[in-house]
Amino acid sequence: MNLYQPNDGSQWTGRIDAEETRPALRWHQKIQCINLDQSETLAKPEAYRDHLALLGFQCDAGVVRNKGRPGAAEGPQSLRVGLANAACADQQIFDAGDVTCLGDNLEVAQTELGKRVDQLITLNLRPVVLGGGHEIAWASFQGLIPTLREKKLDLGIINFDAHLDLRTPSPKGSSGTPFRQINEWCKANNQAFNYCVLGVNPSANTQALFDYADEHSVACMDDIAFETNEPLQTQAFLDQFLNRVDALYITVCLDVFNAAFAPGVSAPAALGISPTKMLHTFQQLLKHAQLKEKPVLLLDIAELSPPHDRDGITAKLGARIIWQYQQFYPTTVAPK
Repeated sequence: MNLYQPNDGSQWTGRIDAEETRPALRWHQKIQCINLDQSETLAKPEAYRDHLALLGFQCDAGVVRNKGRPGAAEGPQSLRVGLANAACADQQIFDAGDVTCLGDNLEVAQTELGKRVDQLITLNLRPVVLGGGHEIAWASFQGLIPTLREKKLDLGIINFDAHLDLRTPSPKGSSGTPFRQINEWCKANNQAFNYCVLGVNPSANTQALFDYADEHSVACMDDIAFETNEPLQTQAFLDQFLNRVDALYITVCLDVFNAAFAPGVSAPAALGISPTKMLHTFQQLLKHAQLKEKPVLLLDIAELSPPHDRDGITAKLGARIIWQYQQFYPTTVAPK
């Protein structure tokens, strides 16, 4: 079975507003599905320049290996549902389909996802990867490697997450190991490992993980500091990180939020951070990255578990983050 499947568009449905004098478009009206296995798609990169492209990672293997509660494989579809009725201007948005992990064949699926992320970047698209557990990060990073090598970029990874995800693969990777795997690749390839984690839950990470983070100059801000710091304090913290990198990969693990806002995750948080504070920080991060000419190469959303998602509110929160990202990079309809 081919691990990659394009989307036929049937998932994208929603309300249509009968406004006659003002724009009243929604995402389901602007989505265009593309097939990354079609030569016609790959032959016209200029038609896609700077447009957003969704790519799903239907995977539970990393969460299961990490002893979490499964359900993340259903995340991409729920995020699409959460986005379908979101308002948009006359912007073209693309859906590149899904990569599916079959059983425990995680490493094969991660390689496939990396290949597809690289294809999207080659097509001048801005990938947003929909998880799946946080094992998505090692897969997403693999898709960035060709660009980092070609352009000789020092990548900065900013992770909104309750967990450091720096565990040792033993013997295989999981949703708890992706940034350790990235660091090991960086060491083997003489690349800097620039990693920043916002919203860390100190009680959910062992001292060994914090020691490893200190040894490798990981920038950390715990959940209480994230919530109580003045905005300028947090921005100064992020600016210091931005100053040492050339480009960004932003990843959001939905278990960083308080369970009242995000019950549908593998590991719900009793404390966590608030969506309002996170979205404000996210917007400021995008603004300062742009001012400093640090392009965001990739955004992904991880750990949505629809079977545990009351009223779909976690999916709606993940969708809002993607919507906010698109609002910061407005694009018109793609040329024919």
